[in-house]
Amino acid sequence: MTEFVRWGILGTSRHAAVSLMPAFRAAHNAEVIAVGSRSAESAARYAGEHGIPTGHGSYEELLADPSVDAVYIPLPNSLHREWAIRAADAGKHVLCEKPIGLDAAEAEDMVRTFRDAGLKLAEAFQWRHHPQGQLVRDKVVQGEIGDLRLIDAGFSFMLDDSPNIRAQQETGGGSLYDVGCYPVALARYVTRQEPLRVTAQAHWNEAGIDDVLVATLEFPGGVLAHINCGFTLPLRRYYEVVGTEGSLAVTRAYNPKNDYPGEVKHYGPDWELLDTIELGYVNSYTRMVEDFSEALLEHRDPLFPAEDAIGNMRVIDAIYQAARSGGTVTVAGQ
Repeated sequence: MTEFVRWGILGTSRHAAVSLMPAFRAAHNAEVIAVGSRSAESAARYAGEHGIPTGHGSYEELLADPSVDAVYIPLPNSLHREWAIRAADAGKHVLCEKPIGLDAAEAEDMVRTFRDAGLKLAEAFQWRHHPQGQLVRDKVVQGEIGDLRLIDAGFSFMLDDSPNIRAQQETGGGSLYDVGCYPVALARYVTRQEPLRVTAQAHWNEAGIDDVLVATLEFPGGVLAHINCGFTLPLRRYYEVVGTEGSLAVTRAYNPKNDYPGEVKHYGPDWELLDTIELGYVNSYTRMVEDFSEALLEHRDPLFPAEDAIGNMRVIDAIYQAARSGGTVTVAGQ
Protein backbone atom coordinates (compact mmCIF):
# COMPACT_ATOMS: atom_id res chain seq x y z
CA MET A 1 0.00 0.00 0.00
CA THR A 2 1.21 3.55 -0.79
CA GLU A 3 1.40 6.46 1.67
CA PHE A 4 -2.30 7.06 1.02
CA VAL A 5 -5.29 4.75 0.77
CA ARG A 6 -6.97 4.31 -2.61
CA TRP A 7 -10.73 4.27 -2.17
CA GLY A 8 -13.65 3.05 -4.23
CA ILE A 9 -17.26 4.09 -3.70
CA LEU A 10 -19.91 1.41 -4.09
CA GLY A 11 -22.88 3.17 -5.62
CA THR A 12 -23.63 6.69 -6.79
CA SER A 13 -25.43 8.02 -3.74
CA ARG A 14 -26.19 11.69 -3.17
CA HIS A 15 -24.92 11.42 0.41
CA ALA A 16 -21.53 10.24 -0.81
CA ALA A 17 -21.41 13.14 -3.27
CA VAL A 18 -22.45 15.83 -0.78
CA SER A 19 -20.70 14.71 2.41
CA LEU A 20 -18.01 12.13 1.65
CA MET A 21 -16.44 13.38 -1.56
CA PRO A 22 -15.43 16.73 0.04
CA ALA A 23 -14.06 14.76 2.99
CA PHE A 24 -12.00 12.49 0.77
CA ARG A 25 -10.63 15.48 -1.15
CA ALA A 26 -9.60 17.18 2.10
CA ALA A 27 -8.07 14.07 3.69
CA HIS A 28 -4.27 13.98 3.64
CA ASN A 29 -4.06 10.18 3.37
CA ALA A 30 -6.95 9.16 1.12
CA GLU A 31 -7.92 9.40 -2.53
CA VAL A 32 -11.05 8.21 -4.35
CA ILE A 33 -9.90 6.48 -7.52
CA ALA A 34 -13.03 4.57 -8.59
CA VAL A 35 -16.80 4.38 -8.33
CA GLY A 36 -19.03 1.43 -9.13
CA SER A 37 -22.61 1.71 -10.33
CA ARG A 38 -25.24 -0.59 -11.79
CA SER A 39 -24.57 0.77 -15.27
CA ALA A 40 -21.52 2.05 -17.13
CA GLU A 41 -23.39 5.24 -18.06
CA SER A 42 -24.26 6.05 -14.45
CA ALA A 43 -20.71 5.31 -13.27
CA ALA A 44 -19.16 7.48 -16.00
CA ARG A 45 -21.51 10.37 -15.25
CA TYR A 46 -20.86 10.24 -11.49
CA ALA A 47 -17.11 9.89 -12.01
CA GLY A 48 -17.07 12.88 -14.34
CA GLU A 49 -19.11 15.04 -11.97
CA HIS A 50 -16.83 14.34 -9.02
CA GLY A 51 -13.40 14.02 -10.61
CA ILE A 52 -13.08 10.28 -9.99
CA PRO A 53 -10.60 8.66 -12.42
CA THR A 54 -12.47 5.39 -13.04
CA GLY A 55 -16.13 4.47 -13.32
CA HIS A 56 -17.06 0.79 -13.19
CA GLY A 57 -20.32 -0.41 -14.71
CA SER A 58 -21.07 -2.83 -11.87
CA TYR A 59 -20.37 -3.26 -8.18
CA GLU A 60 -18.54 -6.48 -8.99
CA GLU A 61 -16.14 -4.65 -11.33
CA LEU A 62 -15.23 -2.16 -8.62
CA LEU A 63 -14.54 -4.93 -6.10
CA ALA A 64 -12.35 -6.70 -8.67
CA ASP A 65 -10.26 -3.56 -9.29
CA PRO A 66 -6.77 -4.35 -7.91
CA SER A 67 -6.01 -0.64 -7.49
CA VAL A 68 -8.72 -0.21 -4.83
CA ASP A 69 -7.61 -0.72 -1.22
CA ALA A 70 -10.80 0.19 0.63
CA VAL A 71 -14.47 0.64 -0.18
CA TYR A 72 -17.04 3.07 1.18
CA ILE A 73 -20.57 1.59 1.13
CA PRO A 74 -23.47 4.08 1.10
CA LEU A 75 -25.99 1.58 -0.31
CA PRO A 76 -29.50 1.03 1.15
CA ASN A 77 -29.45 -0.55 4.61
CA SER A 78 -30.77 -3.86 3.28
CA LEU A 79 -27.65 -4.24 1.10
CA HIS A 80 -24.95 -3.42 3.67
CA ARG A 81 -24.25 -6.96 4.84
CA GLU A 82 -24.24 -8.53 1.37
CA TRP A 83 -21.87 -6.05 -0.24
CA ALA A 84 -19.59 -5.65 2.76
CA ILE A 85 -19.04 -9.41 2.83
CA ARG A 86 -18.52 -9.47 -0.93
CA ALA A 87 -15.95 -6.70 -0.50
CA ALA A 88 -14.18 -8.76 2.18
CA ASP A 89 -14.17 -11.75 -0.17
CA ALA A 90 -12.42 -9.48 -2.69
CA GLY A 91 -9.82 -8.43 -0.10
CA LYS A 92 -11.12 -4.90 0.45
CA HIS A 93 -11.39 -2.99 3.72
CA VAL A 94 -14.80 -1.36 4.26
CA LEU A 95 -16.21 1.81 5.77
CA CYS A 96 -19.96 1.10 5.86
CA GLU A 97 -22.75 3.59 6.31
CA LYS A 98 -24.88 3.35 9.41
CA PRO A 99 -26.67 1.29 10.51
CA ILE A 100 -24.12 -1.37 9.70
CA GLY A 101 -26.86 -3.96 9.13
CA LEU A 102 -30.52 -4.64 9.79
CA ASP A 103 -29.94 -6.39 13.11
CA ALA A 104 -27.24 -7.57 15.49
CA ALA A 105 -26.98 -10.95 13.77
CA GLU A 106 -26.00 -9.25 10.50
CA ALA A 107 -23.48 -7.07 12.33
CA GLU A 108 -21.95 -10.10 14.06
CA ASP A 109 -21.66 -11.91 10.73
CA MET A 110 -19.93 -8.94 9.12
CA VAL A 111 -17.50 -8.42 11.98
CA ARG A 112 -16.60 -12.11 12.08
CA THR A 113 -16.01 -12.18 8.31
CA PHE A 114 -13.65 -9.20 8.39
CA ARG A 115 -11.75 -10.39 11.45
CA ASP A 116 -11.26 -13.83 9.88
CA ALA A 117 -10.01 -12.19 6.68
CA GLY A 118 -7.63 -9.84 8.50
CA LEU A 119 -9.44 -6.80 7.08
CA LYS A 120 -10.75 -3.61 8.68
CA LEU A 121 -14.44 -2.72 8.98
CA ALA A 122 -15.99 0.36 10.58
CA GLU A 123 -19.41 1.97 10.82
CA ALA A 124 -19.63 5.53 9.49
CA PHE A 125 -20.68 7.47 12.61
CA GLN A 126 -18.56 10.47 11.74
CA TRP A 127 -19.70 12.65 14.67
CA ARG A 128 -17.57 10.58 17.08
CA HIS A 129 -14.46 11.98 15.41
CA HIS A 130 -15.42 15.59 16.17
CA PRO A 131 -13.92 17.30 19.26
CA GLN A 132 -17.45 18.32 20.29
CA GLY A 133 -18.50 14.82 21.34
CA GLN A 134 -15.07 14.04 22.72
CA LEU A 135 -15.17 17.14 24.93
CA VAL A 136 -18.59 16.27 26.32
CA ARG A 137 -17.54 12.74 27.22
CA ASP A 138 -14.32 13.98 28.82
CA LYS A 139 -16.22 16.47 30.98
CA VAL A 140 -18.65 13.76 32.09
CA VAL A 141 -15.77 11.42 32.98
CA GLN A 142 -14.03 14.23 34.89
CA GLY A 143 -17.18 14.87 36.94
CA GLU A 144 -17.68 18.45 35.78
CA ILE A 145 -21.48 18.07 35.84
CA GLY A 146 -21.55 15.86 38.92
CA ASP A 147 -22.95 12.36 38.70
CA LEU A 148 -24.46 11.59 35.31
CA ARG A 149 -28.21 11.01 35.55
CA LEU A 150 -29.90 11.71 32.22
CA ILE A 151 -29.23 11.98 28.50
CA ASP A 152 -31.83 13.57 26.24
CA ALA A 153 -31.02 13.17 22.54
CA GLY A 154 -32.99 13.58 19.34
CA PHE A 155 -32.58 13.58 15.58
CA SER A 156 -35.41 14.27 13.15
CA PHE A 157 -36.27 15.94 9.85
CA MET A 158 -39.21 16.23 7.49
CA LEU A 159 -38.99 13.48 4.88
CA ASP A 160 -40.69 14.65 1.71
CA ASP A 161 -43.30 12.65 -0.20
CA SER A 162 -41.08 11.61 -3.09
CA PRO A 163 -40.03 7.94 -3.37
CA ASN A 164 -37.22 7.39 -0.88
CA ILE A 165 -35.42 4.27 0.32
CA ARG A 166 -35.63 5.65 3.87
CA ALA A 167 -39.41 5.19 3.75
CA GLN A 168 -39.49 1.66 2.32
CA GLN A 169 -39.58 -1.44 4.49
CA GLU A 170 -37.88 -3.63 1.91
CA THR A 171 -34.76 -1.42 1.80
CA GLY A 172 -34.41 -1.15 5.57
CA GLY A 173 -36.26 2.13 5.99
CA GLY A 174 -37.45 3.67 9.23
CA SER A 175 -36.52 6.66 11.37
CA LEU A 176 -34.73 4.59 14.03
CA TYR A 177 -32.49 2.98 11.42
CA ASP A 178 -31.87 6.26 9.61
CA VAL A 179 -31.49 8.91 12.31
CA GLY A 180 -32.40 7.35 15.67
CA CYS A 181 -29.28 5.22 15.52
CA TYR A 182 -27.28 8.39 16.20
CA PRO A 183 -28.80 9.20 19.62
CA VAL A 184 -28.50 5.50 20.52
CA ALA A 185 -24.79 5.58 19.71
CA LEU A 186 -24.43 8.91 21.52
CA ALA A 187 -25.91 7.53 24.75
CA ARG A 188 -23.60 4.51 24.64
CA TYR A 189 -20.61 6.74 23.82
CA VAL A 190 -21.18 9.18 26.69
CA THR A 191 -21.97 6.57 29.33
CA ARG A 192 -19.25 4.18 28.06
CA GLN A 193 -21.69 1.39 28.92
CA GLU A 194 -24.36 -0.76 27.31
CA PRO A 195 -28.00 -0.28 28.37
CA LEU A 196 -29.67 -3.02 30.37
CA ARG A 197 -33.28 -2.54 29.33
CA VAL A 198 -35.35 -0.40 26.96
CA THR A 199 -38.93 0.72 26.56
CA ALA A 200 -40.24 2.34 23.39
CA GLN A 201 -43.25 3.64 21.51
CA ALA A 202 -43.54 4.35 17.81
CA HIS A 203 -45.96 5.62 15.23
CA TRP A 204 -46.03 3.21 12.29
CA ASN A 205 -47.12 4.74 9.00
CA GLU A 206 -49.11 3.04 6.26
CA ALA A 207 -45.90 1.73 4.68
CA GLY A 208 -45.14 -0.12 7.92
CA ILE A 209 -42.11 1.94 9.00
CA ASP A 210 -41.63 4.02 12.13
CA ASP A 211 -41.93 7.69 11.20
CA VAL A 212 -41.77 8.84 14.85
CA LEU A 213 -40.20 6.87 17.69
CA VAL A 214 -39.26 7.51 21.30
CA ALA A 215 -37.35 5.19 23.61
CA THR A 216 -35.94 5.11 27.11
CA LEU A 217 -32.67 3.31 27.73
CA GLU A 218 -31.76 2.21 31.26
CA PHE A 219 -28.02 2.06 31.91
CA PRO A 220 -26.19 0.63 34.93
CA GLY A 221 -25.94 2.98 37.88
CA GLY A 222 -29.37 4.50 37.39
CA VAL A 223 -28.54 6.53 34.28
CA LEU A 224 -31.46 6.99 31.88
CA ALA A 225 -31.34 8.10 28.26
CA HIS A 226 -34.37 9.39 26.39
CA ILE A 227 -33.99 9.23 22.62
CA ASN A 228 -36.38 10.39 19.93
CA CYS A 229 -36.34 10.42 16.14
CA GLY A 230 -38.68 10.97 13.25
CA PHE A 231 -39.46 11.73 9.63
CA THR A 232 -42.49 13.94 10.36
CA LEU A 233 -40.81 16.43 12.72
CA PRO A 234 -38.75 19.56 12.06
CA LEU A 235 -34.97 19.32 11.75
CA ARG A 236 -33.55 18.66 15.23
CA ARG A 237 -30.14 17.13 15.94
CA TYR A 238 -29.37 17.83 19.56
CA TYR A 239 -28.43 16.28 22.87
CA GLU A 240 -28.24 17.35 26.49
CA VAL A 241 -26.22 15.45 29.07
CA VAL A 242 -27.47 16.13 32.60
CA GLY A 243 -25.73 15.51 35.91
CA THR A 244 -26.39 16.35 39.54
CA GLU A 245 -24.42 19.61 39.25
CA GLY A 246 -25.25 20.84 35.76
CA SER A 247 -25.54 19.90 32.13
CA LEU A 248 -23.85 20.05 28.73
CA ALA A 249 -25.85 20.90 25.61
CA VAL A 250 -25.09 20.55 21.91
CA THR A 251 -27.46 21.79 19.21
CA ARG A 252 -25.81 20.36 16.07
CA ALA A 253 -24.63 17.00 17.22
CA TYR A 254 -24.50 14.37 14.51
CA ASN A 255 -23.19 15.83 11.27
CA PRO A 256 -20.82 18.69 12.08
CA LYS A 257 -18.87 19.84 9.04
CA ASN A 258 -16.52 22.72 8.41
CA ASP A 259 -19.49 25.06 7.88
CA TYR A 260 -20.27 24.85 11.61
CA PRO A 261 -18.25 26.12 14.58
CA GLY A 262 -18.46 23.27 17.09
CA GLU A 263 -20.01 24.45 20.33
CA VAL A 264 -20.85 23.03 23.76
CA LYS A 265 -22.87 24.99 26.33
CA HIS A 266 -22.13 24.25 29.99
CA TYR A 267 -24.97 25.02 32.41
CA GLY A 268 -24.84 25.06 36.20
CA PRO A 269 -27.31 23.48 38.65
CA ASP A 270 -29.72 26.44 38.41
CA TRP A 271 -29.65 26.54 34.60
CA GLU A 272 -27.20 29.43 34.59
CA LEU A 273 -24.90 29.44 31.57
CA LEU A 274 -21.39 28.90 32.92
CA ASP A 275 -19.51 28.65 29.65
CA THR A 276 -19.89 28.41 25.89
CA ILE A 277 -17.00 26.32 24.60
CA GLU A 278 -16.18 26.98 20.95
CA LEU A 279 -14.21 24.30 19.15
CA GLY A 280 -13.71 25.82 15.73
CA TYR A 281 -14.59 24.57 12.26
CA VAL A 282 -13.92 20.85 11.96
CA ASN A 283 -15.26 18.48 9.31
CA SER A 284 -16.09 15.27 11.16
CA TYR A 285 -16.35 13.35 7.87
CA THR A 286 -12.76 14.23 7.00
CA ARG A 287 -11.62 13.17 10.46
CA MET A 288 -13.38 9.83 10.03
CA VAL A 289 -11.86 9.17 6.59
CA GLU A 290 -8.41 10.09 7.84
CA ASP A 291 -8.68 7.84 10.90
CA PHE A 292 -9.80 4.81 8.87
CA SER A 293 -7.11 5.42 6.26
CA GLU A 294 -4.47 5.85 8.95
CA ALA A 295 -5.60 2.59 10.55
CA LEU A 296 -4.93 0.77 7.28
CA LEU A 297 -1.57 2.43 6.74
CA GLU A 298 -0.45 1.77 10.32
CA HIS A 299 -1.98 -1.71 10.58
CA ARG A 300 -4.10 -0.84 13.59
CA ASP A 301 -7.80 -0.83 14.37
CA PRO A 302 -9.84 2.28 13.58
CA LEU A 303 -10.65 4.53 16.54
CA PHE A 304 -14.09 2.87 16.66
CA PRO A 305 -13.74 -0.77 15.57
CA ALA A 306 -16.67 -2.62 14.04
CA GLU A 307 -17.41 -4.51 17.27
CA ASP A 308 -19.00 -1.31 18.55
CA ALA A 309 -21.59 -1.60 15.78
CA ILE A 310 -22.76 -4.91 17.23
CA GLY A 311 -23.60 -3.16 20.49
CA ASN A 312 -25.55 -0.45 18.69
CA MET A 313 -27.54 -2.98 16.67
CA ARG A 314 -28.42 -4.93 19.83
CA VAL A 315 -29.97 -1.79 21.27
CA ILE A 316 -31.82 -1.03 18.04
CA ASP A 317 -33.15 -4.60 17.96
CA ALA A 318 -34.41 -4.22 21.52
CA ILE A 319 -36.02 -0.83 20.81
CA TYR A 320 -37.94 -2.18 17.82
CA GLN A 321 -39.05 -5.19 19.87
CA ALA A 322 -40.21 -2.95 22.71
CA ALA A 323 -42.03 -0.57 20.34
CA ARG A 324 -43.93 -3.46 18.78
CA SER A 325 -44.72 -5.26 22.03
CA GLY A 326 -45.37 -2.30 24.28
CA GLY A 327 -43.23 -3.83 27.02
CA THR A 328 -39.79 -3.58 28.57
CA VAL A 329 -37.09 -5.49 26.69
CA THR A 330 -33.73 -6.63 28.00
CA VAL A 331 -30.88 -5.76 25.64
CA ALA A 332 -29.10 -8.85 24.28
CA GLY A 333 -25.84 -9.63 26.02
CA GLN A 334 -26.84 -7.92 29.28
